[in-house]
Amino acid sequence: MKLAIVILNWNGVKMLAQYLPAVLEYSRRDATVFIADNASTDDSMDLVRRKYPECKTILLDRNWGFSEGYNRALKQIDAEYYLLLNSDVEVTHEWLTPLIEFMDSHPEAAACQPKLLSEVDKDSFEYAGASGGFLDKYGYPFCRGRIFDVVEQDNGQYDYRSEVLWATGACLMIRSKDYWAAGGLDRRFFAHNEEIDLCWRLRLMGRKIFCIPDSEVYHVGGGTLPKGNPKKTFLNFRNNLTMLYKNLPEEELGKVMRVRWFLDYLAAWETLILNRNFGDFKAIFKARHAFRKWLPDFKADRERIQKARVIDPVPERKAFSILWQYYVKGHRTFDQLPD
Repeated sequence: MKLAIVILNWNGVKMLAQYLPAVLEYSRRDATVFIADNASTDDSMDLVRRKYPECKTILLDRNWGFSEGYNRALKQIDAEYYLLLNSDVEVTHEWLTPLIEFMDSHPEAAACQPKLLSEVDKDSFEYAGASGGFLDKYGYPFCRGRIFDVVEQDNGQYDYRSEVLWATGACLMIRSKDYWAAGGLDRRFFAHNEEIDLCWRLRLMGRKIFCIPDSEVYHVGGGTLPKGNPKKTFLNFRNNLTMLYKNLPEEELGKVMRVRWFLDYLAAWETLILNRNFGDFKAIFKARHAFRKWLPDFKADRERIQKARVIDPVPERKAFSILWQYYVKGHRTFDQLPD
């Protein structure tokens, strides 16, 4: 099989009903579509069986989350390329062609993503990946088209192919051999930051990640954990710190972690004092505690990742602080950032 499009589903019957028809219509010539179900309790799989029998299905025994759900599903699929696709993504005519052609002609590429636009405002980028992602020196993610909560209008300013540090998990095409060579998504993350962690590991191994804006898709975003949900805040902080521990070079690890200790607790008190958000305040403290508690479990991972490192530094991990650029210098768009 050349390409397997794999949609991980959990109680997403409404999203499947709305967006799966276009995936099938615009992909049937180039790919096989799989629905991997995380033990849904709604009518998701009944809908697929009745209306979309051309889809192949993988039924998981419980809700394994994004990371392990995909790992377990992909182990059952033999394909040259996987395309991990959120159920709330609207694809467009010929969306696959640029991605497949690029991967076929660029063997150095482990993964790529299309331009991710907002389903709600189709002239704007979408928060969860925009036109390809980067990290600053302290592990904060940002994108071409999105820095923190500032999402740019798409005026064609990033309509050029670019190497990036990470590609969005909302629509991620990846070579199967690279996926497994890097160890797949980290199942312990459950959800959030898992695709960034995977792409960073691949970059350290010398593989490359790209954004191919010739392809466009539209993403609803938010998913099962909308923005502002304390559980989402907890997972983002815990997993981001864990990702840093796993992937940072030894000479930076101590300094970056000390700075993050300060910045994380500053963020916690800011959410409480300025935003009166007690849920996120508690979530950040809980995330720091959970990170410290499970840190020993990742020692072997860190040793293996550092041993496999062939690139130092990774150029797509920027040497500046995005907090400084954004809050002090007032740089709110990607093209205003230092080169």
